[in-house]
Amino acid sequence: MRLRLVIFLSIISFSASAQWYRVDMLLKKHPRPAAIEPMVNHSYACLPVMALNTTPQPVLKPFDFTEYSLLAQESIVMKTAQHNMRFRVYADASYNFSDLARLYIRQNRYAEAKWYLLQSNFISRTQNDDHHTIANLIDLAGIKAGLGDYAQAMQDLTEAHDIACLRDFKEEDATVQKKILSLKQTPKVDVRYAEEAEGAAKPADKL
Repeated sequence: MRLRLVIFLSIISFSASAQWYRVDMLLKKHPRPAAIEPMVNHSYACLPVMALNTTPQPVLKPFDFTEYSLLAQESIVMKTAQHNMRFRVYADASYNFSDLARLYIRQNRYAEAKWYLLQSNFISRTQNDDHHTIANLIDLAGIKAGLGDYAQAMQDLTEAHDIACLRDFKEEDATVQKKILSLKQTPKVDVRYAEEAEGAAKPADKL
């Protein structure tokens, strides 16, 4: 009987110690293994600072009006003028003619420039666009003065001055007065019109 009691108590004590061993292993803090790679901080404050480019940039030169570029612009403006005339958008066509005239002045094609300015001036008068009429008269006066026809150049500037005074265009009036003063101070040289200036074929064929 005593022997059985000893065996029973031994079995109970062994099972109890085994349970306490499992609880002890669960409560024990195991050491954390070392990370394979260190963590990297990707916050905004840790971003590298970009250096500013202080190298001086080259200064762009003004557009060079080569012969090819002038011809290309002439083609574009001419097509636009043809379109506006075909659909009777005369106000826009008037400005197209002025643009063509300025292109021809750059190419020293004064006969064609004068013709287109006259056509533009005729339309601007019918449209009561006095600002544009004054600008055309100033350009016409410049062409005529360059060709030596100072009397007609002064007539155009005088007409532009009268329109500016009538409409109370102070800015245009000041510009015209400067042109008149400059023309009066210009040494008069006897310059004859080139034959093409008087006898050239009318550019109206282009339209």
